[in-house]
Amino acid sequence: MRDAQVTILVADVGPATTFERISDFAAYPDLIDVVRSVSVRPVGPGEDHSDWEVFFRNGILRWTEVDRFDADALTITFEQLEGDFAEFAGTWVVTPHGTGSAVAFTAGFDFGIPSLAGLLDPIAERVLKETIVRAVAGLFDRVDVVGDDAALALAAGVR
Repeated sequence: MRDAQVTILVADVGPATTFERISDFAAYPDLIDVVRSVSVRPVGPGEDHSDWEVFFRNGILRWTEVDRFDADALTITFEQLEGDFAEFAGTWVVTPHGTGSAVAFTAGFDFGIPSLAGLLDPIAERVLKETIVRAVAGLFDRVDVVGDDAALALAAGVR
């Protein structure tokens, strides 16, 4: 399984507000051109199912995930229920950082095609990180990506 991780600093927005905004997955298609659609269905307190369609290479990736929101811990966990990945799961964690917040996104994924993993996995990792940076940059006025030159360059180009 391949991992993708990115940490984004959000200036002058507190953790609770940051958590609330990143939790609004239904808004992502308006923020990111590669996200074709997201449909969110509440299934219980702190838990949603969301259907995602994301442009990838020359096609569309589709999956349904369970999203669990813990507003007290400022954490979102997600796991694919069905879809194009063999495995896809991860977390969003929001923490205080100065007068703002830090958003740490981590995901593990596997397409289930070992013969193409060397080709697809690095591309998927880059696209996933870029998508997360674009989403967070679309939600907040000032963001900075920590320790990832490619994502940082992308964030600079988003504005």
